Amino acid sequence: MTRLKSPPPRRAAAVEPALERVEARVREILSDLGEDPRREGLLKTPHRVAKAWRELTSGHRVDIDALINGALFTESYNEMVLVRDISFYSLCEHHMLPFFGRAHVAYLPDKKIVGLSKIPKLVEVFARRLQVQERMTLQIAETLRDKLKPKGVAVVLEARHLCMEMRGAESHHSPTTTSCMLGVFQRDARTRKEFLELARARPV
Repeated sequence: MTRLKSPPPRRAAAVEPALERVEARVREILSDLGEDPRREGLLKTPHRVAKAWRELTSGHRVDIDALINGALFTESYNEMVLVRDISFYSLCEHHMLPFFGRAHVAYLPDKKIVGLSKIPKLVEVFARRLQVQERMTLQIAETLRDKLKPKGVAVVLEARHLCMEMRGAESHHSPTTTSCMLGVFQRDARTRKEFLELARARPV
């Protein structure tokens, strides 16, 4: 399987973005676009944008080890664990426009399980970065593989991309699906089929 080149890892203690500098640049961008940042409706926009961008890129500053390692448990359970329909919102790194959708994440344990709440949190961590959907899919799957050492991991992401719907091709309501199958999900067609059928099942 071809691996996408990921950005270099960042330390958990990475410095928070300096809001004042981001605000100043947003103010300049508004001026360059022909707007007047001094008008009433835009007075607080640079500050709001800076805070929003800091929140939407907060995943770069999360320590994955701290997130996962405190929630690993030894169990004899050896059937599929699936968390489906996890909502996520991310920013396309090419245009900094949103893409959003649902993630379906499964693994087949091998003596270790992870607290269920950590799976949506892991999806959120990778979503809250400047991203491409393909890389995000791999990052979720490979992180679970590396931390849990399971028999297999499966991840499917379904998303709409506003960079494609609002501009360029203007292809409306054309969701993109990406998947990553590792271990037994890649080798065993029956296990893969079971995962895909469960992921497509009606909501609970």
